[in-house]
Amino acid sequence: MKHRLNSYLFFIAFLQITCFYAQDSLAIKGSRDSQITTTAQQDTLTQNTKNTLIVNDLKQDTLVVKVVTELVTEDKLRTGEEHIVDTIIDGQTYYKQTIKPVIDSLSLENLRDHKYSAKVDQLWLEELYSNALYDSIYESVTELTYDAVDYPELNTDTLKKRLKELDAKTPFNVEYNPGLESVIKSYLKRRRNSLQKLMALSEYYFPMFERELDNYNLPLEIKYLSIVESALKPRAKSRVGATGLWQFMYPTGKYYGLDVSSYVDERSDPLKSTEAAAKYLSKLYSVFGDWDLALAAYNSGPGNVTKAIRRSGGYENYWNIRNYLPRETAGYLPAFLATMYIFEYAEELGFSRIRPEFAYIETDTLHVKQMITLDQVSELTGIKIEELQFLNPAYKLDVIPVIKNETYTLRLPVRAIGPFVANEDLIYAYAKAEFDKREKPLPQFIESETKTRYTVKSGDYLGKIARKYSVRVSQIKQWNGLRSNNLSIGQRLTIYPRNSGATASTATTASAKKTEEKTYIVKKGDSLWSIAQKYSGISVDNIKEWNDISGSRLKPGMSLKVSKG
Repeated sequence: MKHRLNSYLFFIAFLQITCFYAQDSLAIKGSRDSQITTTAQQDTLTQNTKNTLIVNDLKQDTLVVKVVTELVTEDKLRTGEEHIVDTIIDGQTYYKQTIKPVIDSLSLENLRDHKYSAKVDQLWLEELYSNALYDSIYESVTELTYDAVDYPELNTDTLKKRLKELDAKTPFNVEYNPGLESVIKSYLKRRRNSLQKLMALSEYYFPMFERELDNYNLPLEIKYLSIVESALKPRAKSRVGATGLWQFMYPTGKYYGLDVSSYVDERSDPLKSTEAAAKYLSKLYSVFGDWDLALAAYNSGPGNVTKAIRRSGGYENYWNIRNYLPRETAGYLPAFLATMYIFEYAEELGFSRIRPEFAYIETDTLHVKQMITLDQVSELTGIKIEELQFLNPAYKLDVIPVIKNETYTLRLPVRAIGPFVANEDLIYAYAKAEFDKREKPLPQFIESETKTRYTVKSGDYLGKIARKYSVRVSQIKQWNGLRSNNLSIGQRLTIYPRNSGATASTATTASAKKTEEKTYIVKKGDSLWSIAQKYSGISVDNIKEWNDISGSRLKPGMSLKVSKG
């Protein structure tokens, strides 16, 4: 093993720790033969002294012990360093016998969180990783209707006045027509909660979108296009494979410089995908010379727009060729204009301004110098794995690779940047030690008799399940061959819990209960989206998969499975 940790600086640190413990009459002197620590002396430690040791010293010292344990063995040290081995082994003995039991007694299970804050955290994390918003947006665009909607809170005269004001300050053609009025009122009446959630998410994403759009001299209102495209879901994936906030297909993404590999999908990177979208939209506008047509071409491709122009007899206005466009694109611009109107007049329409969990300005990035996983970052910084996934959505396997001629970044809350940089060498050493350990076929604690099967329930996500069994998200993905973080209700996962006792038996009992299969009889006027809304945790994709449906048309009287039996 090469000169790891800069000529054994950890050894020096460890010796300093040893000297500190000597002041408490628990000294480890020179070698195992001269060790004077006794059980009686350990018993004299008061609880306050133990806690002081843990809080003030062991947060970093236990990490040193882990790294030294992994990196240092007698056969890998140079001749003449045997005395260091003795000191390290003595330190490990002290740690295992005296310190570790105290740490174990302070497990998370014995600590209480603030109930309200914990509930808010839980709801927010579920919101970030739920596909319901994306399904809702997609359904509203593809099955858009223009029937009159009764919504007395917004009268037609007020709407016309505001649309005229909006038209004056944007290059888009924001003109009143009954169809647009219908869409706006329908959104306000039926999708108000979803729009409020999107407004909260937009507080994080829109500042970065506006920066890139401004760099390319594009209308800032284009930021609302991301809501229509993906409902602000960085890992959103359409039925045809378009991915990310701006829904790039693989070839188009590669053409505009978005890297897609086994580890990384930059179509899900907020900044890089926004820059690519800005380049693509600039090119489309230079071709069509009209923003309405440029947006239509962005959704369905320039070829479909030119076909619609030909079929319409040569009209070049979006509203005149709309009936000749694909169904999804026909509802695309009205959905965009309705969204823009609602966001621009959110306060007047009674929406609340909610501070997001993360503000863009409160995060920062650093270049990654060595392969590291989000699991490891979470363990070392204390930031929840779900939050790291939200801030770093481009890493498909939650692994940040280091590849020649490529630069990958880690986005963290600003409060974590300083501690990470200050302890960079220690963090990367720990990550490397973990990777070296994972080269073995299976972790030590995995045995066939500890295996359990877990059935995914409504509201579950990988981080929640990982905490339940004291394992890591990356381990669950590895054991089950998962390429993404998406789960479906009823899906069965293989888990090797660290605490294979009560937790495993509880999970086995739960998974043994078969999910009762439910069915729904389609009624007139039903759609896949409206049916999905009737059942908590069910998405349109779930219903399609369980019933082997490829399209979206339903017939009254059809019997649909709405749970996975």
